[in-house]
Amino acid sequence: MSRIDSHVCTGTKKTHYRFLVLAIIFAVYAINYADRTNIGAVLPFIIEEFHINNFEAGAIASMFFLGYAVSQIPAGFFIAKRGTRGVVALSIFGFSAFTWLMGTVSSVFGLKLVRLGLGLSEGPCPVGLASTINNWFPAKEKATATGVYIAATMFAPIIVPPLAVWIAVTWGWRWVFYSFAIPGIFIAIVWYLFVKSRPADSGFVSEAELAVINADTNEQQQVRQNIEMHSRFATLDKFIRVKKLAPIATVKGLFTSKNILGDCLAYFMMVSVLYGLLTWIPLYLVKEKGFDFMRMGLVASMPCIGGFVGAIGGGFISDKLLGRRRKPTMIFTAISTVIMMVIMLNIPQSTLAVCTGLFFVGLCLNIGWPAFTAYGMAVSDSKTYPIASSIINSGGNLGGFVSPMVAGYLLDTTNSFNSVFTYFGACAAIGLLIILTLDEAQ
Repeated sequence: MSRIDSHVCTGTKKTHYRFLVLAIIFAVYAINYADRTNIGAVLPFIIEEFHINNFEAGAIASMFFLGYAVSQIPAGFFIAKRGTRGVVALSIFGFSAFTWLMGTVSSVFGLKLVRLGLGLSEGPCPVGLASTINNWFPAKEKATATGVYIAATMFAPIIVPPLAVWIAVTWGWRWVFYSFAIPGIFIAIVWYLFVKSRPADSGFVSEAELAVINADTNEQQQVRQNIEMHSRFATLDKFIRVKKLAPIATVKGLFTSKNILGDCLAYFMMVSVLYGLLTWIPLYLVKEKGFDFMRMGLVASMPCIGGFVGAIGGGFISDKLLGRRRKPTMIFTAISTVIMMVIMLNIPQSTLAVCTGLFFVGLCLNIGWPAFTAYGMAVSDSKTYPIASSIINSGGNLGGFVSPMVAGYLLDTTNSFNSVFTYFGACAAIGLLIILTLDEAQ
C-alpha cells in the first residue's frame, strides 16, 4: 500500500477533498477537450497540404466521434462493475498517445484512422468523470459540480485556437499534436494517485465529509418536496412535467426508458450544434469573414468563453435557483440556440459583431449543458448511472460524428455558411421538441 493510500483522515474536522477531486476532473476534461478540438484550428492547414474538399475535412473530424460513441457503453458496464480509477487513468494515457500519433501520419486515411483511435480511447473518460461526480457529491451539489466539469469543455477551446494556430504557424501543424499530448501523461498519473472510485476508499476524506456526501436520502427528498410546494414553481412544474419517478435500477430499464432515450436523442441534436461549430468556426472566420490565421485563432475562442460562463452558471441555476430542476435550463438552451443561429445568419461584417455573436452562441448552448448529464443522475440509481451516462453520451455524441460531415457537405454544395447555420438551428429546434416530452424527476 502506498503512502498516499495509507494516509487516513482522523478526528472530527470536516475535509473538503471532493473539491480537489473536482479540480482534477476539470483538468482532465480540459486536456481531453484540447486533444479532440485542436483539429478545428488545424483543419485549414490540413486542407491546404492534402488538397481535400470540405466533406473530407469534416470526415477527419467526425471519425473521432464514431470511436467515441462506440466505446462508451462498454466503458459504462465496466465502470459499473470495477470502478473509475484505473479506467479513467488508462483512458487519459491512451488519448494522449493517439494525440501524439496524429502528428506522425502522412495521409488522409491515416488521419481518419488515428482520429478513430483517439475517440475510442477518450470514450471511457466522460463516463468515468460523470460517475465520479455522482459518487463524490451530494444531490444538492451534483449539477453545480457537473457545471464545473462541463466548463472544462469550454475552457480548453478558449486557449486551443490561438495556441494551436501559433504553434502551427511557427513550427508546423504536426507540432500542435506533439505539444498537446504531453500534459495528458502527467494528469493520468495524478488521477491514479489521488482519485479513488468512491470517497469512502480515500484516506483524504474525513468522516464528516463522508456524511455530507452520503446525506440521508429521505432528508434530500423532503427538501425537494418542500421546494416543489413553493407557489412560485407551481406553473413551471406543470409545464416541465414534474413526476415522482422511481430511480431506474436495471439495465433493461435504462434501455427502455423514454426519459433516458429522450435525453440521449435531445443530446444528439445539441451535440450536433456544438461540435459542428467547434469544427467549422475557424474555417468560417477565414473563408467567410476574411480573418487571417492569427486573428482567427483569437476570435474562434469566443464561443468557448461564452460557454465557460454558461456551463458554470447553468449548473448553479439548476441546483440553487431552480431546486435541482434540470429541464428548464435544457429548454432555455434549445430555444436560445435557435435564436442565435438566426442571428448568425444575419450578422454584420464586423469583428466586434462576430465576436459578440459567437460569445452568446457559446453562452446559450452551455447554460443547459450540465443538465443533460445531471438529468441522468436523477432518473437512475448510483449503480446503474455509469451505464445511463454511457447511453446518453454514446448516442448523444453520434451527433459529433454526423454533424461535421453534414456541414462539410452543405458547404461543398452551397458554398455558403448560411446553410450550415440553418442546419444547426434545425437541430436545436428538434432538440427542443424532444426535451419537452421528458419527465422531470421529483
